[in-house]
Amino acid sequence: MTGAVSPLAPTSYPTLPAIAGVRLASHAAGIRYKVRSDLMVAVLDAGTTVGGVLTRSLTASAPVESCRANLKGGTGRVLVVNAGNANTFTGKRGVADVDTTCASAAAVFGCKPSEVFVSSTGTIGVPLPVDKITEALPQISAKLATDWLDAAKATMTTDTFPKLATRTAKIDGVTVTINGFCKGSGMIAPDMGTMLAYVFTDAALAAPVVQTLIATGADKSFNCMTVDSDTSTSDTLLMFATNKAQHAQVTSVDDARLAEFRAALDSLLIELAQLVARDGEGASKFIEIKVTGAEHKNGAKRIALSIANSPLVKTAVAGEDANWGRIVMAVGKAGERADRDKLTISVGGVAITHNGEPVSNYDETPVVAHMKGKNISIEVDVGIGTGSATVWTCDLTHGYIDINGSYRT
Repeated sequence: MTGAVSPLAPTSYPTLPAIAGVRLASHAAGIRYKVRSDLMVAVLDAGTTVGGVLTRSLTASAPVESCRANLKGGTGRVLVVNAGNANTFTGKRGVADVDTTCASAAAVFGCKPSEVFVSSTGTIGVPLPVDKITEALPQISAKLATDWLDAAKATMTTDTFPKLATRTAKIDGVTVTINGFCKGSGMIAPDMGTMLAYVFTDAALAAPVVQTLIATGADKSFNCMTVDSDTSTSDTLLMFATNKAQHAQVTSVDDARLAEFRAALDSLLIELAQLVARDGEGASKFIEIKVTGAEHKNGAKRIALSIANSPLVKTAVAGEDANWGRIVMAVGKAGERADRDKLTISVGGVAITHNGEPVSNYDETPVVAHMKGKNISIEVDVGIGTGSATVWTCDLTHGYIDINGSYRT
C-alpha cells in the first residue's frame, strides 16, 4: 500500500451489509508489513457453494493451483488471503506451505482441507513465512465479525485504496445481497478475472450455477480491464454463495429467476474492475475505450485492449496530448480486420477522423480540454461489421516507474 491515494479514488467507501453465513477478520501477522494488517480470513457456514476463475498464466502460483483443485468440490468453508508474499515460484516448499495452511485452517474452523481456499499476493520468488499464518489463525477465529472494509484493506499491496461494492437483487421475491471486494494496482491484464477478488452472497445457488455466473461475469468486467498488460501469476476471482436466503435453490443457470441477480452481479463486477483501473500504479487518468464496427465482439475487444495497453497511447493521455495518431497505430497492430479508409475516431465525444482522414476543419481545442480531465473517453469504429466492446484502463506516468523500480526495496 502506497502513501499517496490515487487522484481517481472514490470520495467515500460503501458500507457493506452483513451477509448471513459470512464472518471475516483481518490480522497483522507480520508476513511482510510491520504496521498494518496483512492477513484476511473469511469463514463460511456449512452449505456454502463456490465457483471461481483463475489465471491462465503458465507460471501460476501454488495458491492458484490449490484453488483450482479445490473448486472441483464445489463447496467452500474458509478463505485465507495474505498480502506481501505471492508464494509464487517457490517450488515444492510453496506447495507444502499451501497444504499446511489448508490443514491448519481446516483444524481451526472445523472443515475439510479441500474446502479451504488460499490466495497470496506480493513479491514473487520469496519463501512464505507460513508459520506466521498458522499461528495467527486461532487468534483470528476469536475476532471474526462483519467488517468488510478492514478485510479489503488487509489484502492490499501497492493499492492506494480499498475496493468494495454491494448490490441487492430479488429471487422468487426474496431480497438477496451481493458483496464484493478486490485488490489490484499493478501487474494487471487479467486473463480470467482479476488479481485477487472475492464475491459473497446469501443467495441459494448450486455450485455449477455459481461457477457459470462468475465466469461469464468476469468476461464482461475484469477481463475488459488492464493497467499495464502484465497478467499476474496469482489472478484469482472466487464467489461464495451461503445458500441462506429463503428461496428455492437455483439449480440451472438458465432459470428465469436469475435475471435480476445476474444483472446485479455483473454490475458489481464491472464496478470493481473499474476501481482497479482507477488505482493503477501511478495513474492520474481513467480511460474508457469503446470499439464498434469490428468483425465480431472478440475482435472488438482485442482492438480495444491494443489501444488500452499501448504505452504510446497511455503516455499521450498522461501528458494531455491529443495525439490521435497513436490510436490509429494501436488499431492497426491489433491483428484484427479494420478498414483504414473507414476508420472513425472520437475523443471526448468530438469526431477527429472520418473515412480514413481527419474530419474537415478539425478543431483540436475541445479535445485538448477533454484531455485535461480525469476521465478520458476514446471511441473507435473500425468500419467492418457489428462487433463491439468496451474496456477500461489508466494512463502511464512516471509514478508507475517509481513504484515498480523500488517495489522489493
